Amino acid sequence: MKVSLTKFISIAVLSLTFMSASALASHHNSQRLDIFETVVADPSLTTLVTAIKAARLEDTLKGKGPFTLFAPSNAAFVELSEGTLGDLLNVKNKQKLAAILTYHVVAGKMMAADVVKLNKVKTVQGDDIVIDSSDGFKINNATVIKTDIMTSNGVIHIIDRVILPEI
Repeated sequence: MKVSLTKFISIAVLSLTFMSASALASHHNSQRLDIFETVVADPSLTTLVTAIKAARLEDTLKGKGPFTLFAPSNAAFVELSEGTLGDLLNVKNKQKLAAILTYHVVAGKMMAADVVKLNKVKTVQGDDIVIDSSDGFKINNATVIKTDIMTSNGVIHIIDRVILPEI
């Protein structure tokens, strides 16, 4: 009887240990990445990651937020005039690049269903972007191609063009 009780207690302790470790891993995996980490994890946004790093906006997009990011895809950057991206990534143009990137960010968490109800919204850069939902979902001249990517500090909508402010 003593051996059986010892085995039972050992099995119970091991079971509790594995259940606790499993619950901890599950809790850790359920936590969302922040906006910057989510962008880094998406292979269709590698050019945006390069631009964010060049403008030194990583900490901003890791911040408390909440923010809404209209994230240009890699294909969107290809659509820029020849030489534009290389010029923007030049260290001497860091402020211009930061202004362009913050033109893609809105303070607050705005789901697609909320955005399409508006005509315009002010960006972190300071200018308004125009919202057109009459034929799809567009921000200025960019079509929103993927919506409502949830992050720990906001939401991301992927767009097919880089939108440029008047600077």
